[in-house]
This record gives sequence, structure tokens and C-alpha cells, in this order.
Amino acid sequence: MRTTPPFRADHVGSLLRPAHLLAARDEFAAGTIDATALRAVEDSAIADVVAMQAEAGLQAATDGEFRRASWHMDFIYQLGGISKAPGNLAVKFRNSSGTIEFTPAALHVGSKIRLDHTIFEADFRYLQSVAGSATPKLTMPSPNMVHYRGGPASIDQDVYPDMEEFWTDLSAAYAEQVGRLAALGCRYLQLDDTSLAYLNDPAQRAEIAERGEDAEHLHLRYIRQVNDAISGRPEGMAVTTHMCRGNFRSSWAAEGGYDFVAEALFSELNVDGFFLEYDDERSGGFEPLRFVPKGKMVVLGLVTTKSGKLEDPDTLKRRIDEAARFVPMDQLCLSPQCGFSSTVEGNALTAEDQAAKLRLIVQVAREVWG
Repeated sequence: MRTTPPFRADHVGSLLRPAHLLAARDEFAAGTIDATALRAVEDSAIADVVAMQAEAGLQAATDGEFRRASWHMDFIYQLGGISKAPGNLAVKFRNSSGTIEFTPAALHVGSKIRLDHTIFEADFRYLQSVAGSATPKLTMPSPNMVHYRGGPASIDQDVYPDMEEFWTDLSAAYAEQVGRLAALGCRYLQLDDTSLAYLNDPAQRAEIAERGEDAEHLHLRYIRQVNDAISGRPEGMAVTTHMCRGNFRSSWAAEGGYDFVAEALFSELNVDGFFLEYDDERSGGFEPLRFVPKGKMVVLGLVTTKSGKLEDPDTLKRRIDEAARFVPMDQLCLSPQCGFSSTVEGNALTAEDQAAKLRLIVQVAREVWG
């Protein structure tokens, strides 16, 4: 078993919010409880879910993103220079029954991007205090999500007449955030990034091209942005990235294997590990893993979070063996394909289903890697 992240049995980050926490959030929105009371409920729920992760046998612990409404916008809106904008960002998601729409508030870059404070500092400090022997893991959206969601139309041209200045300021803000997290003692940081997975989908690239951008090479820019953000991380701080094709109420937004971005992504992105979605045919085959260099870890997201049906352990082992044809077994780990609750609504499964899947991942990892 591994003693440094990512671990043989790991998970992406978000977890289903318990009913009493959802009720407290509603009460806070209605003005019947204050922020202090809400935070007390959150603290208790996070302590419980950290204990659940330990009971499942996981070596890392997250706070389940229990204080967030979504995996990315709660972070992005805290960056200096970015605010909510009138209207919504409409993102179409699909499932076996049809389509649904995710409509977060739009964003607007109205002044120079900067880091006004350490984002999620208090949240991470609390996670540290209850993590016990587990490694506290913090998740946050990659810098690419600031651009991918709104594109150039969300950026005030009077503020950034030259897009290179936007990218430079964005990199600097993220680099400062990473440095501040390291100073807090964060040794396991994950940058969540749907854009690098979405760009494998020809339909997504067509949308990017329609808004006037170079869809065929945008992934190269995105790789540079992540590298700039983490270039100053200290030794001993593991950084991973998670890439999926969308996760909202058990639905997805994009399809396609990793082939389009694989060679540049795996050989040039300077992270320690890749959390990759591989729960069904939408994700393609394992062949792109041939580009993963020695020393980089691949966390195979073979266990779906989109339904409560429990996977067969032998099937998971067989798929791990298939992946090992393209990247050495010692560079592989196992996890769910995505979070269980990327937004506050959560996916269509129960807390019992969630815990069973995490226990299964630990069980299979022990049987495969010892």
C-alpha cells in the first residue's frame, strides 16, 4: 500500500449531504438561522463523514465539500476580480432518461484577478482538526474552469484587452493560493477539471470554436495554466487532478475517450496523479494510458457514483488488469469515477450505497495491491 497520495484506495472528494445539513442550509437561506448556527451544523456533519471515511478504510479524508453549493463556483466567486453576473450559465446534462439543465449563476471578470484571502482556509483548518490519522485532502477547481465556463465573453475587455494578461494574473492568483495552502500544512491538493475531459468530445470542441477560440489547441493552454499554478509547490505536497465529463444529479455533459488530449496531458501536466473517469463506455478505453510517464499515478475511476448498484469485485480486478497492459500496475490506484455530490443536490443513490462503494474500493485495493 502507498503511504503518500494518491492512495491505492481513494475517492474524488464530494459526498452526499445528509438531510439535516440540507435542512439547515434552507433555514439559513430563509433567515431563520444565522451563519454561526449553520457552521455548527456543518462542523458536526463533517466530523461524522470523516468518521465514515475512516470506517471504510480510506487513508485520506475530505470534508465532502459540505460547505459548498457546487464543486467549483463557491471557489471561483471568491477570487478577487470575479463576481456573479446577471443570468445563468446553461449546461445540458444527459442521463438514460433524457436531458436536464444545470443553471449556475454566470460569472464576470470585472477587474484584475487577484487573491484577496486564502480560499477555504477555515474549512481546511477544521478538516485538519477532525482528520485523525487520515491525510486531509482539499479539492478546488483548476484555473481552467474560470475560463472554460464563460469564455472570453465573461471577461471585461477594458480590464483585459490582452488575454495574455488575464492568463498571467490567473496563474499568479492560483500560485499564491497553492503556496498559502502549503503553509497551512496541506499535503494533498486536488485540482478538479472538467475542461480537459470535455475537450475530448467533438461536440464540446465545436462549441468552443463557435465562440471564436482555438478548440484544437486549447488543452495545451490549459495544461500550461495548471503547471504555472503548481510550479512553486513544496516538496511533500502531492497534487492530483480529477477529470470527468460532468456530474450533476447522476447525469453527464460530455462523452469520449481521453485520446484527443492524452499525449500532451499525461506527458506534460506536472501533477503527481490523475483521477480518471472509467465507469462506462463514455470514457473510452485504456489505450491512452500508454502516454503516462514513469512515476505518475493513475487513479482508475471504475466505480460509478451515478447509481447505487454495487460493482462486482472480480469485474473491477479484471479491468485493473486491462489497464495494467498500458501503464504498470504499481502506478495504478482505484477510486469512484467522480464525486457523489458535485452539487448540493447529489446523485441518485443513498448514503448506505455511498459507504458500500467506498468499502468495496478499499477491499479490492487490498486484494490487488496487498
